[in-house]
Amino acid sequence: MMDVIGRGLTSASQVDPEIHNETKGFPAGFIVRMTVFPKGPNFTAQAQQDGSLKLFNGFDGKPDLTITFKHMSHAFLVFSFQEGTARAFANDRMVADGDVSYAIRMVRCLNKMEALILPKVVAKLAVKEYPEQLSFTQKLNLASRIYLKVAQTYIKRS
Repeated sequence: MMDVIGRGLTSASQVDPEIHNETKGFPAGFIVRMTVFPKGPNFTAQAQQDGSLKLFNGFDGKPDLTITFKHMSHAFLVFSFQEGTARAFANDRMVADGDVSYAIRMVRCLNKMEALILPKVVAKLAVKEYPEQLSFTQKLNLASRIYLKVAQTYIKRS
């Protein structure tokens, strides 16, 4: 699921204007990693010059921002959409190593992505505040474009 979230986030940064606006706030070359302690699943993404995110495989250095779930069960709660990312931070289930303002920016991106790609009833459970101005047609359009980009990343990988 971590792989899907990473691909979804990078795809959403290219498709959704609100997420793209958030990711433009990362300096070009900024590296963010989301992982599970101690050596669980993870993804690493790098901010591009155009403001989008791109998966960055094979990075062995120290990222500018690392968001770490303290246990696999904590990651499961978030990625099965039983608990939102903001709630997980509040419940001390994950820690951020890096600038807190960038971590907050990342959480906003994750929340918007979840609101877009999940059915409304599930998304309302997963995010702190569901964007009420998001129309069904807008959600359907953006979600289908994100899913298509995610699928393309798997096809290119084969």
